Amino acid sequence: MAERMISGVLSKPDVALELTLRPSLFSDFTGQAKVKERLEIAVQAARQRGEALDHILLSGPPGLGKTTLANIIAKAMGASLKSTSGPTIEKAGDLAGLLTNLEEGDVLFIDEIHRLQKTIEEYLYPAMEDFKLDIIIDQGPNARSVRLNLPRFTLIGATTRSGLLTAPLLTRFAVRERLDYYEADQLQKIVVRSARLLNLEIEEAGAHEIARRSRGTPRIANNLLRRVRDYAQVRHDGRITAAVADRALEMLEIDQNGLDEMDKRILETIIVKFSGGPVGVSSLAVAVGEEPDTLEEVYEPYLIMEGYLKRTSQGRVATELSYQKLRLTPAKGNQPGLF
Repeated sequence: MAERMISGVLSKPDVALELTLRPSLFSDFTGQAKVKERLEIAVQAARQRGEALDHILLSGPPGLGKTTLANIIAKAMGASLKSTSGPTIEKAGDLAGLLTNLEEGDVLFIDEIHRLQKTIEEYLYPAMEDFKLDIIIDQGPNARSVRLNLPRFTLIGATTRSGLLTAPLLTRFAVRERLDYYEADQLQKIVVRSARLLNLEIEEAGAHEIARRSRGTPRIANNLLRRVRDYAQVRHDGRITAAVADRALEMLEIDQNGLDEMDKRILETIIVKFSGGPVGVSSLAVAVGEEPDTLEEVYEPYLIMEGYLKRTSQGRVATELSYQKLRLTPAKGNQPGLF
C-alpha cells in the first residue's frame, strides 16, 4: 500500500482499485437514467436481430462514466472490448492494426476521440460506414491503394469536447448521448456501493457528506472516499461518520460546496489580479499555473454550473457569488457579472 499516486499517474494498485469499483452491469450503474434506458434498448434490439450495435458517441465532462458505460455495453453485447485513445493513434498504420484485429461484433472504444488527427479521422469514415479500410502502400509512382474488408464492429467514442468533433465524424454516430452531472443522492448511492466493495463501515450521513462535495462526479466521489478512508483509519476507528468525513475533507481543503484549493485560486486570481474579469483563458492559465485545456475541461464546467464564473465573448468573469464566497469586495466602479 506504500505505492500510491506519483506525479498524477495512477500506480498499479490504484488502477486495480479503480477497476474493481466500476459497475459491470446496467443494473449496477447509478444515475443517467434516460441515457441508460436508451442504451439498454439499443443493446437489446441489436442482440435480438443478431447484429452489431450501431456506433455510439458518449460525451460529457470527465469522470461521469463514459468508459464504464463502454465496458457495460460490450459485456451486455457479449463482445470483446478493445480500448485506445485519440492521441495514441499517431498514424494510419496504428488505426489499421486496431481495426484489422477486430472480430465480428467486437467493440472498439476510443477515448478523447476529438483529439484524433484529421488524416486518421478520414480513414475512419469508410470503416464506420462500409466496414472497409483503404490503405495506401508504398510511395510515389509505386503507390497503390488496397481495400481491406473489416468485420462489422461497434465504435464507441468518448469525448469531453463534443464541439471539437468535425461534422462528418459526428454524423456517423447513429447513437449520441450526453452524460450530465449527478445529484447528491445519486452520488450517495455510488459512495455506499464503493464502500461496500472496499469493506468500509460508513454511515448514510458520512456517505452524504462525501457525495455533496464531489462536484456531481462519481470519479471524484470515489477518490474522496479513498482519502476519507485513509483519514478514518489513521485518526479514528475506521468508521466513516458525517463528522469524520467533514474533518477529512476539511483537511483536504474541500469546502462545503465542493470547491478545492485550485477552484478558489482561479476565482481569486480573476477577482484580485484581473479586477473580476473579463480575462482570457490563456492568461488565466498562466496566472494559476495550469494548462488551458485543464481549466476548460476540469474546473470551469463546475464553476459555471454553480454560478461562480461566466464565460463571455471577452473572457472569463467572476460573478457576485464568487465575491461572496471569497469574502472579497469588488473594486470601485467594477460590478461583477456586468461584462
